Amino acid sequence: MSSSTTSENNAPSSNDMMNGRKTWEGCSVLLDINDGDRLVFARLSNAAKLKIGNKNYSLQPLIGCAFGSVFQAESGPQGPFLSHSLPSSLQGDNTEEIKDGQVNVVSRDNRALIDNNTAQSLTGDDIEAMRRQGARGNEIIEALIANSATFETKTSFSQEKYRLKKQKKYAPKVLMRRPVARSICEAYFKKYPTKIGFLRVDTLSLLLSMANVSSNSDVLVVDMVGGLITGAVAERLGGTGFVCNSYLGKSPYSMDIVRIFNFSDEICKRILRSPISNLLSQKESPEQILQDANVCNVESQSNDQMGASVSMEEICNSSENVISDLGAENTDNTNIPAKRVCKAAKAGEKAPQEIIDSWKENGFSSLIIAAPEMDTWALVKDLLPLLSNSAPFAIYHQYLQPLATCMHNLQLEKMAIGLQISEPWLREYQVLPSRTHPCMQMSAFGGYILTGTKICSSSS
Repeated sequence: MSSSTTSENNAPSSNDMMNGRKTWEGCSVLLDINDGDRLVFARLSNAAKLKIGNKNYSLQPLIGCAFGSVFQAESGPQGPFLSHSLPSSLQGDNTEEIKDGQVNVVSRDNRALIDNNTAQSLTGDDIEAMRRQGARGNEIIEALIANSATFETKTSFSQEKYRLKKQKKYAPKVLMRRPVARSICEAYFKKYPTKIGFLRVDTLSLLLSMANVSSNSDVLVVDMVGGLITGAVAERLGGTGFVCNSYLGKSPYSMDIVRIFNFSDEICKRILRSPISNLLSQKESPEQILQDANVCNVESQSNDQMGASVSMEEICNSSENVISDLGAENTDNTNIPAKRVCKAAKAGEKAPQEIIDSWKENGFSSLIIAAPEMDTWALVKDLLPLLSNSAPFAIYHQYLQPLATCMHNLQLEKMAIGLQISEPWLREYQVLPSRTHPCMQMSAFGGYILTGTKICSSSS
């Protein structure tokens, strides 16, 4: 890699970051080790290390390479390192047995094989000696195959499994994937599903589709799944429109996942934060706030006493008390200068007052809610008036009952039409010659989504 190429990747242009063809120093990557056995998010730098087994490998060779590149763990005189390699088939000569989609296995089977650990004549000391002499991982695998007394008698499928098993042990491969909404959702769903509320990738795509997230849209988001919804919406907007990450209370919800997307400064400027109390219209009557508080089973109080008597414990349990309480506390933070937006190189800056006023006047173009820990109906009752007429909304929840209650109340209040609760369903298939079938282990549950269209209230 030349120095000029390295310097270009260290300071990529906005177009390069949008295309995401090559990596640069400081960007985030998703490292897929041994075909999904292990998934690791990493930020590339000269000092970054990746631990595979009991060895640490520098991530410096990954800087400046194209996403989708495959690296192989090797050992050399200066220690372990990752070498760039081209994707190669591990089937060996098995392709000669596959003709017209049919596999010829009539001459061999595994019935005569006895697993007594005597088929391999190459010992562990021999393998260590080969490593000290500088043998590569592929050379060790070929030596193991040559010294196996039963390899030639196995079927082609068994030979392929044997190669894969030895490759994962002696020549681990690292696939460098670009972190996008799909890959990030799949990785978190496999590693930490609770952090994203068990949101599956097909459910995420259905949320974006049913909410009609498109160019130049102003999307209102309540994201309590680590920032995955916010990042996916911003990725689809592509630097146009705005995504407003709203929250209840004094502190916003976590948006750690947004930093993994490698968004440019232009896209980061489009990701704004605002408490729900600042978005609510000032014409909202105190009696309506009290009625909303009763929905959450909070003891009714007078309007003068509510703002002064709400404690921190009640704020955590009642979303509506947060709205009424913070309406007075956040008045000092609403006068944000317009220059703040120009300096926004970090996602999640506070929304300026002029943009909030524009949202109040014109309304948001769509609403997405993923807040499993909150009262769904209480949120929808306050946020739905913030949408423009005929704007779609999509609400995700892990369980059905909160969405069913919300749907029933929306029908009674005549606030929306086209209400529907969907249960996403996904089946994964293994597609291989003569071995195409549904995967043995897959997710059977993807949560529920309530969708609808906001209509103009007859009372307005």
